[in-house]
Amino acid sequence: MLKGFTVPRSPLGIAALDPPPPWHYSSDVIAVEYWTDPKAAAATLPLGLSPDPTTNGHAWMMFLDWQFTGEHDEYLDPARYQYREAFVLVEAMWGTTPVTYCPYIFVDNDAAMARGWIQGFPKRLGSIFQTRSYAAPSLAQGKVAAGSRFGASLSSNGQRLAEARITLRKPIADPTTIFNRPTTLVRYFPSLVKGKQQTPPVHELAMSLTDNITMVDLWAGDAELAIPELPGEELSALKPMRVSAGYRYGLSYSVTDLRILQDYTK
Repeated sequence: MLKGFTVPRSPLGIAALDPPPPWHYSSDVIAVEYWTDPKAAAATLPLGLSPDPTTNGHAWMMFLDWQFTGEHDEYLDPARYQYREAFVLVEAMWGTTPVTYCPYIFVDNDAAMARGWIQGFPKRLGSIFQTRSYAAPSLAQGKVAAGSRFGASLSSNGQRLAEARITLRKPIADPTTIFNRPTTLVRYFPSLVKGKQQTPPVHELAMSLTDNITMVDLWAGDAELAIPELPGEELSALKPMRVSAGYRYGLSYSVTDLRILQDYTK
């Protein structure tokens, strides 16, 4: 019998891209808060979500430097379980619940891509970089202090899709005053069978569930964000009309479950 939580399933199951949950994550985050065209943001929302009339057009560009593990010290295999990621979140409403929705996301690791598709993150391959902090003081590191600067960039298919710069100004005592909305996603797996290609077997609106979420050392400051128009891409439709602020913080959480909000196949 073939084994494995993800493909490729194999006799021993160790060839699988990912172990079964629980999944544990740790990251450094650079985030830019901004306002985009409300109509462009609303156009990305799936059935079941609506624009938030109080923050319509409010969005986030996120860059993350991740380390992952399952239950068997997978973090000791950094070639497979370290990765970088960048994505956009637009604010919306699910009924009366304020949420964010992820229309575009890029990652540089196939194991992370597989986990993302399972959860509903529409991940594509990309090249993501951000300024890092280290324990030893140096002009080469991003110091977490007032006046320090951090940069981040996203490229895919040889094109620079986004670039950000932030300058830290002050710490934020309570991160939940800034980041306090759950993320919604769409799980979509099409069928190749003729006659069924317009009726995917899996098409669901889901909500990401994060256990033991921790945000530390949150700093806020000034920010710049550029999302240029490029051939073959639609990310630029969500380009900034006004940039609000930049943030840098540490993030960790675990994933053991997923909430399905709506099954479109029914």
